[in-house]
Amino acid sequence: MLLHDLVDRFGPAIVFVNVMGAALGLPVPAMPTLIVVGASVELMALRGSGVALPLLGMLALAVAGGVLGDLVWFQGGRRYGDRTLKTICKLSLSRDTCVKKTERFFGRWGVRVLLVAKFIPGLSLVSVPLAGAMGVRLRSFIAHDGAGIALWAAVGLALGVAFAAELEMLFALIARLGRQAIMVVAIALAAYIAYRWWRRRALMATLEQARVSVDELYALMNDRPLPTIFDIRSREKRVLDPFVIPGSVFADERELQKIIAEYDPAQKIIIYCSCPNEVSAAWMAKTLRNAGFRDVVPLTGGLDAWRLAGFEVSRLTEFGEDPVMTEEVGEMAAMCPWPVKSPGNSASLQEAGFPHGDRA
Repeated sequence: MLLHDLVDRFGPAIVFVNVMGAALGLPVPAMPTLIVVGASVELMALRGSGVALPLLGMLALAVAGGVLGDLVWFQGGRRYGDRTLKTICKLSLSRDTCVKKTERFFGRWGVRVLLVAKFIPGLSLVSVPLAGAMGVRLRSFIAHDGAGIALWAAVGLALGVAFAAELEMLFALIARLGRQAIMVVAIALAAYIAYRWWRRRALMATLEQARVSVDELYALMNDRPLPTIFDIRSREKRVLDPFVIPGSVFADERELQKIIAEYDPAQKIIIYCSCPNEVSAAWMAKTLRNAGFRDVVPLTGGLDAWRLAGFEVSRLTEFGEDPVMTEEVGEMAAMCPWPVKSPGNSASLQEAGFPHGDRA
């Protein structure tokens, strides 16, 4: 069966399934599919052969499939909040830091980021559940997400139409190769996935280094001199999970020179984030060590490990470092799945300057 015939008979289903699969996070070639379908429809139209569905119909199916797939993650973010983002962080083949960048991007542009999210690798898969977690209204989400998918799909179909003649030669080559062409495509896709996995593993190997456990941090907080604890989560992450390790200082890895100027290179610094593998914390620790800091380590497991170990966390509103967050925390705190433990007997940490640091 020629590729033209395949598109003519199954084009609508191919477009719908591919775009929805991509929205769900599956490694399917949605954009190449749209380009091929656009070229096939154009070639069949030029030859006067019957077309199962015009380009506008293909575009509508792409939008429907994309929105349906995105709604799964949107509802997941709306219901489970930060936990959905952590699930994506674990499943994604992209660097964990892409989640943090997306959070900042969303914090700056809001739901409008969905208009361009499909064009930026990694942005769409994170921004969709983040929109749900941040309380974006369903109507607004569907409108912006649908518009963004329509723009993205239209570009793919238009590219296919524009380069239909060139792609026809490729179609002819594929038709001659038959099963061999399918094998080549399958091998190329497998190689791409393997490369992404290897690159992530290579990054983790690069960042492997000495780390401090939550029990060790707790002991350090009862000792002198006190360690400096950096919370490097994004502002948007702190809105979703408005709790911190007592005594934490908010730090931004983009302001490295400010950190170097304000802190003693000989001081012990503990860095934590909330993404699996502590990639952001490990990356910042390595950067600070390269800048001359002698004792900088990430916290194994980050904030989640501290909380799961039974140590207390403090509400973000108890700190003065980020007063802009106060009103937002009032609206978002109810979405956080973690309870705040009662202070109990925390005399030793109170004396050390950590007023809410006991272990439950």
